[in-house]
Amino acid sequence: MGQLEKELVKELRGKKIQKAILLSVAAAGLLSVAAMAPNALQMLAMFDRRLIKAGRRYNLNRSLDRLLYNELVHFEENKDGKFLRLTPRGEKEVTKYKLLEAVLNKPRKWDKKWRVLIFDIKEMKRGIRDNLRRTLKAVGFHKLQQSVWVYPYDCEDFMTLLKLDLKIGKSMLYMIVDKLENDGSLKDIFGINS
Repeated sequence: MGQLEKELVKELRGKKIQKAILLSVAAAGLLSVAAMAPNALQMLAMFDRRLIKAGRRYNLNRSLDRLLYNELVHFEENKDGKFLRLTPRGEKEVTKYKLLEAVLNKPRKWDKKWRVLIFDIKEMKRGIRDNLRRTLKAVGFHKLQQSVWVYPYDCEDFMTLLKLDLKIGKSMLYMIVDKLENDGSLKDIFGINS
């Protein structure tokens, strides 16, 4: 494995740990720092068992420092001890994770409707447009044309959050379509048997 690949693996591992910390704090409301320290790996494993493999130990402190630096969590102290709490920004991040997971979970049966997303984002906002495309691809949307993407399952909540997050509400249109011309190849792409 080359140096770039090793760096990418390390970065992705850190992001998984950060996600696990955020979800743990969200689930607990307040997370006691004293309780977190000795059982950190077990706590993280609740959310992603792949974080603990063959005796490996990951750098929890570095991930926590990154969350603090990005103002996703903060420490609170009271008479009972020191606690970790989500900030409003951290709550927004947790909501993104939950919605993304909801989008990625396919229902048992397809409702035979296509979700089509079209957008028109000006060149001066190219970074936002590129970020949107990367996000859609990561979630599993398929590009029909440069600014037209399709997905077979309900993702309206995710689209609403995406519009708010990228501040592109009027530049993006979400449609639910009953029929799509020549959709056989799309069904193959998404593994849909109709």
